[in-house]
Amino acid sequence: MANRRNFLFKSTVSLLALSLPQAGFSFSKARLAPEFRVSLDVVAKLFDGKQCWVHPRAGTVNGSKEVVMTMSTLDLEGSDVFKGTYQIRSSNGGKTWTSPQKSDTLAPRMEVNNGVEGPVAVADFWPKWHEKSGVLLGIGHTAVYTSDWKIVSPRPRQTAYSVYDPKKQEWLPWMELEMPEGDEFFSAGAGCVQRLDLPDGSILLPIYYKPPGKNSRVTVCHCSFDGKALRLKKMGNSLKVDNDTRGLHEPSLMEFGGKYFLTIRNDLQGYITTSEDGLHYEDIKPWTFDDGSPLGNYNTQQHWVRHSDALYLVYTRRGADNDHVFRHRAPLFMAQVDTEKLAVIRDTEVALVPERGARLGNFGVTEISPKKTWVTVSEWMQPEGVEKYGSDGSVYVAKINWNKRNKLFGK
Repeated sequence: MANRRNFLFKSTVSLLALSLPQAGFSFSKARLAPEFRVSLDVVAKLFDGKQCWVHPRAGTVNGSKEVVMTMSTLDLEGSDVFKGTYQIRSSNGGKTWTSPQKSDTLAPRMEVNNGVEGPVAVADFWPKWHEKSGVLLGIGHTAVYTSDWKIVSPRPRQTAYSVYDPKKQEWLPWMELEMPEGDEFFSAGAGCVQRLDLPDGSILLPIYYKPPGKNSRVTVCHCSFDGKALRLKKMGNSLKVDNDTRGLHEPSLMEFGGKYFLTIRNDLQGYITTSEDGLHYEDIKPWTFDDGSPLGNYNTQQHWVRHSDALYLVYTRRGADNDHVFRHRAPLFMAQVDTEKLAVIRDTEVALVPERGARLGNFGVTEISPKKTWVTVSEWMQPEGVEKYGSDGSVYVAKINWNKRNKLFGK
């Protein structure tokens, strides 16, 4: 059986229609995927040779048409130098947006780390509406720098979070999640992770941490949240790899069909694992297509898109005529997951955001309504010269418009 999907990519700068081939579907006891249409908007842009926007991620406010998107500036002359967090807002569900405004409450602070004073910034931030408490909660982690904005090594990373004040249209001063004492969690953060809010208001928050002398591991934290303070309750098992890499990073979590799915970044390949309780996970396995061939995703994050009829993975990969792109981080793809094989169904793959030389590997997913899911991403303008392929520092909102209502919206 074949379903036809038509995609119209719309830009505020230019309007173009892309013709994509009809997709055929093969399932191994997988649910029939819903049909959808994708439109692509450019909502901001920055590239002046010195800076660009990175990490654009959006959250809704009180289930309304108000949307808040946060993003950071990146200094192009450095490595992961994030000197400020900005926000743009839409009061009409993304039809129009405000200009970017710098957030004073999410700004870097001067602190002393390893005996050296320097700025500590909130980075890799992800806002998401917390239904039980009725607040927009953003979670990321800290980036610690020397006085001349060099990353402190080893990185003393911690999970950072903030609550949005809709009356003031500003975030409250950011705080850090308190972790167990000792060196084990000296560098432990939830940057770029997709959290899962449970019906009772508690949160399953995946993090990655680096014990001294070891590579990075992943675990899931069960946290309480009362609308103000995020507190650690307990932690699940530790996941690790023994290969000669930096370890596991940037995990993202989703529940589907009564099972928990965790996707994880690694230098060599992305990994997938599952859990029955959300805390204790099976051994990780590399991501593959449903024919058993490697997915080709490596050294960058993957996140989930969930509909009541199907689970999807959003990712980048090799093998898409993209050898000129840093770590093959563009285009940005989405495909349905075979939740029994734990594999990506190749014939369902579509490109959400086209490749224009710049990387698209740092992105977010937002459930807007039962009929709309967004994927937000910016053109990361490193290394020098990516603009020759057409990129210009655009911030994209890829709007997935479902033909069938997502019955899991808000759950």
